[in-house]
Formats: sequence, C-alpha cells, structure tokens
Amino acid sequence: MELKQVILRHLKMKLLHPFTTSVGTEVDKDFILVEVKSKDGLSGWAESVAAIDPTYKEETVKTNWHIMSDFLIPLLFREPITHPDQVSQRFNPIRGNYMAKAALEGAVWDLYAREREQPLAKALGGTKSRIEVGVSVGIQDSEEELLHRIEKHLRQGYKRIKVKIRPGWDLNILEAIRKRFPDIPLMADANCAYTLKDMDRLAALDDFNLTMIEQPLGFDDLVDHAQLQSKLKTPICLDESIHSAEDVRKAIQLGSCKIVNIKIGRVGGLTESRKIHDLCESHHIPVWCGGMVEAGVGRAHNIAITTLPNFVLPGDTASSSHYWARDIIDPEVEVHDGIIEVPEKPGIGFEPNRKRIDELTLYARHFNPDSPFIA
Repeated sequence: MELKQVILRHLKMKLLHPFTTSVGTEVDKDFILVEVKSKDGLSGWAESVAAIDPTYKEETVKTNWHIMSDFLIPLLFREPITHPDQVSQRFNPIRGNYMAKAALEGAVWDLYAREREQPLAKALGGTKSRIEVGVSVGIQDSEEELLHRIEKHLRQGYKRIKVKIRPGWDLNILEAIRKRFPDIPLMADANCAYTLKDMDRLAALDDFNLTMIEQPLGFDDLVDHAQLQSKLKTPICLDESIHSAEDVRKAIQLGSCKIVNIKIGRVGGLTESRKIHDLCESHHIPVWCGGMVEAGVGRAHNIAITTLPNFVLPGDTASSSHYWARDIIDPEVEVHDGIIEVPEKPGIGFEPNRKRIDELTLYARHFNPDSPFIA
C-alpha cells in the first residue's frame, strides 16, 4: 500500500440519551474520524475512541490530534506498507498513546481489506458470520428507570445486560434487578470505583450470579485485582488495566482476572487485539469486545474483531439506534434478537456517509507525504 493522504476530522454527535458511569456523564460524543487514502483511490476508515476529558484513560481528542499530526502520520508516510501489522511496529518508538495509534492502524487495516476485496473480519482471521451482542446500561436517575430500560433491551433480544455500578448504586440495584429478572445473563461494570477497603461489599456481589464484575479496582492495577479475585467466586474481568498482550501475560501469571475485555482503541489497534485474543485463547481465558460509545465506523471495527473464535461472550456492540438518531454509515448497524450479521462487503462492510460526516465535522486537516504538517 502506498498512502497518498491522511485526513483527520473532529466530529461531534449528540447522544440520544445521557450515558452515566462512575466517572461521569456523556451527553455529546466528540471523536476523531480518520480517513487514509491510497494512490489507487481507495479509502480506509477508523475512529479514535479518545474522549474530550481524560476520565477513562489519559488520552483525549486534543492529545490524539497532536500525537497523530506531529508524530504518527509522519511515521506512517515514511515508506510503503505491505501489511497492517507493520503499522504497530513502526509506531513502537512512540510510548503509549494507544488510542491515537489504533485509529491510524485501523484505517490502514480497512484500506488493506478493501484493496484485497476482502471483508475486514476475514482479513483478521475471523471465523464467524454472525456475532452475539449485549447492551450496556448506564447509571439512571432511579431504580425503576433502570429496570424499565433493562426490560426494553430484553424485549429487543440482547443476549446480555451490563449495568454500571458505583458505591451507593450497587448491591441494592443488583438485588432489584435479580428480583425482577432472576435468570438473565448479567454483569456489573465498576469503572475503577472501588478499592480493597471495599472487599466485603465486593464479596457480596457473589450473591447475584453475575457473569463477571468488570474493573472494580484501580485503572492501572493488576496486583490488588489478584488479591480480590482470590476472595471472589465471581470472575473479575479486566478492562482499563490492559493495554497490551504483555499486560495480559502478567495478569494471567498473577491471577488478576478470569476474563479479558478487548477494546481496540485501549490496546493500540487490531494487531494487538489479535495478539491478546490468541494469548487468552491459549490459556483458556474467554474474551469479549467492549464498547466506547463508538459511531458506526468504530462499531464496524468491533464487529470485525469479534469474529475471532475466542470472543465467546456477547460484546457491547449495540445497534446504531441505541445511541444515535442517525449514524455516519450506510447501512446502520442493526441488531436482531441479539445477533449482528457480519457484513460480507470489502473492508469494514459499511460505507461512511460523507454528507452526514460533513454535517458533523467541526474541523478537518489533510496530510500528504510531501507536506504532512500543512493543512
């Protein structure tokens, strides 16, 4: 692949409903949409999942724009690319900044698959033609509102319900859910809201027959999670603590978790996601694909990676209509009875709607090999 141009666009989309977790509430979604163009006239697309504020991880929309513009795009243009795996190798000299790296690498993966007239899922080695998905429900204004939303999603056929929890919105909420829905697949996501001082409270989660509790402790912790997992029957799933296959190796060695959430942006891209998948599979640790409130392009990448065989738990890739009045792709992502049919068209399998993208773009910048810093 010889790259002709990279275009970064800052988009802002309004969520249908506010989405609240233990770290804050999202009303709008700001993100960077990446388009990579080849000399053959094809485009590959991806999203950065970094948010405006550094509340989930340290990266933000502004830091991603800076890192991509000043460091990663010049590296991308340095010489032709024969395979997308080379992108992460080329980015190795730049420490961290996983979401920025993943956005550019994902666009190259999409371009690579389109050039070969292959679905991205097949290019990654995926084996599934359909994937099961669940839905994530944020913290609500009331217990009754939460139960109403869960009932609605169950009627829609979602295969698993994930609820956000925090101290004061946890045991009582899970008890109410189990009273109303005693047998549904249920998991709780803490987004790092607890410490080992909450050991007794977390141990009480064992009473609710949860599929897992996701990231109960610190965003950078492996050691305390190992101590907590030794006291819990409920499997711990790590999210924020995992940036690489090397982190997973350490977590396995320490006994920090029994399940791993793979988010493409958090781990630096599709290549690293596949390495983590393979490592977990070899140690019989199930994985699933978490969501970052992506628009349609990012949602399409999640669908593709979930086709790998060790993604055995339903992911967070809900339908476009769960978040947006109108998405940025055609067709939009649809879920029927908890199932997404994997697209068979080349690349991500969905076409970015350029008119819609232009309506949502706050500003854009074009880069080329001869003058990568000139808009």
